[in-house]
Amino acid sequence: MIGSAILLSLLVVAALTDVRWGKIYNWTTYPGILIGLSLNGLASLLNQFEDSTIQGWLGAVGLQDSLLGLLVCGGMMVVCYLFFAGGIGGGDIKLLAMIGAFVGLYAGLESILWTFVLGGCMALISLVWRYGPLKIVTRVIRFAAHWLRLGGRFSLTDEDRQPLKTKLFLAPSALAAVIIVRFQLF
Repeated sequence: MIGSAILLSLLVVAALTDVRWGKIYNWTTYPGILIGLSLNGLASLLNQFEDSTIQGWLGAVGLQDSLLGLLVCGGMMVVCYLFFAGGIGGGDIKLLAMIGAFVGLYAGLESILWTFVLGGCMALISLVWRYGPLKIVTRVIRFAAHWLRLGGRFSLTDEDRQPLKTKLFLAPSALAAVIIVRFQLF
């Protein structure tokens, strides 16, 4: 499966640059999108000649599914970018659109789901590691008491929001998500 090997290689590079420099570079995502579309276009062309051996070897889903994956996965990430300002960057959008271009619509959506689940778990682990479980539990209980006492009408201070501003790296989560989806681990 050439497509999976190329995709995983690109995701490893993106994960390393995301963790090291906090960026997912265009020189990783744009060529990845083109390669994903090209491999799937070649698979669609070969499908016309009934050469399923080469198509399976490419590990491709076809051009139509690839384009749908690119557009829907990229579009969903644009919506997330608009709603979660500062939490998701342009590199994250292009990275998950690239995944959609390689794996198609359904596997792309499953990859996005796994990416956010794994990213959320990593953020929670990071939060507990930095602040400790006791401090987090006492704050949650305090906020719940305030919420119940004030009928749900109170706002968090900047000091209360500070622990929630954890830097989240989506590329390592996306790498793990694609491994889970491509190799059907769950």
